[in-house]
Amino acid sequence: MYSFRNDYSEGAHPRVLQALTDANLVQTVGYGMDPLCETARETIRRLCDAPNADIHFLVGGTQTNLLVIASLLQPYEAVIGAHTSHINTHETGAIEATGHKVCSIDTPDGKLTPALVETVLAEHNGTEHMVSPRMVYISDSTEIGTIYTKSELTALRECCDRHGLLLFLDGARLGSALTAPGNDLTLPDLAALTDAFYIGGTKNGALFGEALVINAPNAHFRWHMKQRGAMLAKGRLLGVQFQAMLEDGLYFDMARHANEMAFRLRDGIAALGYAFPVPSPTNQQFPVLPNTVIAQLQSMGYEFEIDHPVDAQHTCVRFVTSWATPADVIDSFLNDLASCR
Repeated sequence: MYSFRNDYSEGAHPRVLQALTDANLVQTVGYGMDPLCETARETIRRLCDAPNADIHFLVGGTQTNLLVIASLLQPYEAVIGAHTSHINTHETGAIEATGHKVCSIDTPDGKLTPALVETVLAEHNGTEHMVSPRMVYISDSTEIGTIYTKSELTALRECCDRHGLLLFLDGARLGSALTAPGNDLTLPDLAALTDAFYIGGTKNGALFGEALVINAPNAHFRWHMKQRGAMLAKGRLLGVQFQAMLEDGLYFDMARHANEMAFRLRDGIAALGYAFPVPSPTNQQFPVLPNTVIAQLQSMGYEFEIDHPVDAQHTCVRFVTSWATPADVIDSFLNDLASCR
């Protein structure tokens, strides 16, 4: 039995746990105002080449998305996202619950383009009878495993500037994106091209946590955090983890391993003749399998997500690898999959 359901089934990398243990009896002030969090903030500013960036540590992705969107938008303003975006499909209406509409649009690959953004803008006539789109939300990697290039992100930035929009990048799986084949984006690029983005820890080796980088600081963001229950009394637990992951490249080593295991899995599945509708260069892979094969794999104890039905006999499923996925488990799975044929 092995779970390919997500990339946070395991706890945390041993070096992260060791850092928490080492700091366990250090007394500090609370709410992220401690020296440990400040050290992590300075590390992130250095890695992003953004000395004036406003850094906040939050517990999870949905919380971060909700806070950024609610704090940066006026009550009548809306956010544009792909139809597959996390805020549109997997956050239980969290954004709408803050009073902000998600204006979603279909995309073939989970990515937004200037043309798609302008399509949404054209559908809103600029009168007080409709919400006013003010922010573009993207994910890297996307919810279907694709990534943005520097030219694509630059084009979106230019589009946002033309129309007076904010650009927010969800980085829950940012490590996987930045270590993917074909990626040409860096942390300094993200700091320069977005108004806000975050470095995801929950899905890349931390116990929990996301590091939010705001490039146009909101003077009252901490007020928003407190009001919405996002101010952690023991905030130093977040700073310690990010310092451990980022100070010497562990964060990217973990993400690179997750990708490599995904490619091992992808190549083995493809060699057995199964198709992948959308090529993914990251740790999420979406093969189409016969329903009979899916049932056999599940009976063997393998766990994975059902993405969507393709036809009466076939279903697209999602396999996700993590920093902790062993190569021998991949090989065992491929042997079992071959036996299902």
